[in-house]
Amino acid sequence: MKKFFLRTMGCQMNDHDSEVIKGLLLSLGYDQTEEIEEADLILYNTCCVRENPERKVYGNMAAYKRLKEANPNLIIGICGCMTQQKAELQNIFQQLPHVDLIFGTHNIHRLPELLARAEVGERVVEVWDEAPYAEEGQDFRENLPVERSHRLKAFVNIIYGCTNFCTYCIVPYVRGREHSRLPESVREEVAALVETGYREITLLGQNVNAYGKDLSMETSFSSLLKELNSIEGLARIRFTTSHPRDMGSDLIHAMASLDKVCEHLHLPVQAGSSRVLRRMNRGYTRENYLDLVEKVRKAVPGIALTTDIIVGFPGETEEDFEQTLSLVEEVGFDSAFTFIYSPREGTPAARYADQVPEEVKKERIYRLIELQNKISAQHIQRLVGTEQEVLVEGRDTQGLVGRTRTNRQVHFAGSEELVGELVTVEITEAGTWTLRGKVVHTQA
Repeated sequence: MKKFFLRTMGCQMNDHDSEVIKGLLLSLGYDQTEEIEEADLILYNTCCVRENPERKVYGNMAAYKRLKEANPNLIIGICGCMTQQKAELQNIFQQLPHVDLIFGTHNIHRLPELLARAEVGERVVEVWDEAPYAEEGQDFRENLPVERSHRLKAFVNIIYGCTNFCTYCIVPYVRGREHSRLPESVREEVAALVETGYREITLLGQNVNAYGKDLSMETSFSSLLKELNSIEGLARIRFTTSHPRDMGSDLIHAMASLDKVCEHLHLPVQAGSSRVLRRMNRGYTRENYLDLVEKVRKAVPGIALTTDIIVGFPGETEEDFEQTLSLVEEVGFDSAFTFIYSPREGTPAARYADQVPEEVKKERIYRLIELQNKISAQHIQRLVGTEQEVLVEGRDTQGLVGRTRTNRQVHFAGSEELVGELVTVEITEAGTWTLRGKVVHTQA
């Protein structure tokens, strides 16, 4: 039996793409291995949002050249977002001649055919500019095999692509235009997952709030949530990522009224300065964002808010950055993904003349991380003594492990029979990122 080694970089969309890739390879008779020296196929599913993941790909691929020399039959492949950039595709082709298979985000379904060509010695390069959407709401990934990474929680794509064109972001260029799945297709997939034992789903999209806008039928993200909330046996619904510009009162109402929608919202702000937000083409101001947060917290008390923040965007002054720090303090995010701005070739911001020096970016992100860590510590300590609903996901070296509705990881003692169940846990201890507790109630 041939073996494959698959490495995934980037976002949850890439994680789910890799689940499809695994499903396809297993259907071809391959077996997965975590030992790269055992592999007959090495495949990297890449990210291009920042420069650092790209550098890692080149570094690893250079190291794997010796494996190819030792085993000429080894097939090495690169796929995903990096390959969708024309300049990067050319670099991969020229600088990594030992890479045999290159494909993109829009033709994953063709992996069996592409791999068959590579197996007979052809160097295969196939990257499409757009996905092959045959009909409205239909997608080539609808009926592909999927090897899920978890047996209780599943990713479900509801919308592909992005048309926001933030000036710093490469995603619209590599993932294509927004394309929503039909609501009945999403429901069928979720219902089928629940029938096979899945308890929690995470709805995925570059901007889930835009769901349905490209369809001719009367539908929206909030109506989709309501539809999925009615599926018997489903315990929890999560979603990511939400764009503040497209978050209306209907979605806030859905989060407040639907019992299976978890009290956790990832709402990227990116910057706290309206001037910087305008240059980013985010479509909202600082005041808009703060008003939205106030509405969400009023409707859903106790909701956990997380965010993304970019430091050192071109033209960001010390005053602009101070506004980001003050917004972080005012909102009090449970946690934040913080990034140093990384110019992406082909985006407008990469051509801006007023790039911020690297040493300034680094100094600012250290200050931001220090502030956010302090706020995060306060949030997690407040949970000590409270009772939390936890979905028991499995067991690790510290006992049973699960997550609260607000997406906090909890460790506690208990029987293996509780895996897959919802239990009430009293929080007894808080660490930096995780909690400890004891079970006080189980489902009847």
